Amino acid sequence: MPPRRRFGKRLIKSFLPIILVIGLALVGSLAFIVYCVTRPARNPYVVTPEGFARISGRALKVTDETWTNRDGRRARGWLLKGAEGTPAVVLLHRYGGDRSWLFNLGVKINETTNYTILWPELRGHGENPLIGWTSFGAREGDDVLAALEFLKTLKSENQNQLVGDSFGLYGVELGAYSALKAASQDNRIKVLVLDSIVSSPDDLFNTAVSSCVAIDNSLVQSLSRTAMRIYMLGGYESTPGCDLARSVGDQRVLLLSGAEAGRLRDMTASMQSCFPNQGNVQARIDLPLSGFSLPSATGEQGEAYDRVVIDFFDTYLR
Repeated sequence: MPPRRRFGKRLIKSFLPIILVIGLALVGSLAFIVYCVTRPARNPYVVTPEGFARISGRALKVTDETWTNRDGRRARGWLLKGAEGTPAVVLLHRYGGDRSWLFNLGVKINETTNYTILWPELRGHGENPLIGWTSFGAREGDDVLAALEFLKTLKSENQNQLVGDSFGLYGVELGAYSALKAASQDNRIKVLVLDSIVSSPDDLFNTAVSSCVAIDNSLVQSLSRTAMRIYMLGGYESTPGCDLARSVGDQRVLLLSGAEAGRLRDMTASMQSCFPNQGNVQARIDLPLSGFSLPSATGEQGEAYDRVVIDFFDTYLR
């Protein structure tokens, strides 16, 4: 064997362990990132129905319900029944939040309108979640549709159908994207209130990756998205929110955001032009607070935000 070829083989053999170590380190790092971002921090509930009843002195008949998603996995949520034959409103929290973040708002909607209220727990969120991971909106839209199907099975005290034929959806960030995705497929959803909506699951995923590793790098984000697709066996998708909005028909839409939402405020503003029926879309992106602050919102600003949401559902869903 020529000396040059023998030298080349020795050089390859000497570098092979290094390449193998680097490859294993890269795979391990991407696995850690995917695990980190698909399992957001799970904190104790801000409030529970029992705690709310003790603090407020109001006896609420809120039940903890479960149902089956379209992929066969179990889902859960709190349910507050309204009057027979009235619409239902589904409240969808943000990434890293849970159903308790929107509990107070849901109670106020019920008291004002007598609508049935459902607070689903998005997959991968809440205390001891039934599904251990989030898909950043890839599957949550289908989960919302499964929640609507569950609501249609409910019976009133007279054993009649509890919920009418109209639904309203409220969502923040991930919840807003999931609501929009569901509305693009189901015309029973008549009213949408979308707060600080992400333009696509990729945007939310990239933000989560940057937060997890404390590095805002496009290469790291791109490699992590590839790892996410492998992890979800090709089930991860990132349909732009604007494409979903173009599929919305005559639904009434309210877009909300504020300065605290950062770049999501601009994403929400740009979403307005995507809806085909501009006459049915209203935007309030100059609010002093957004859905991000609802768990800690107090005083006049919190009441003003709640009133905007409640009035919209009361006016257009009824």
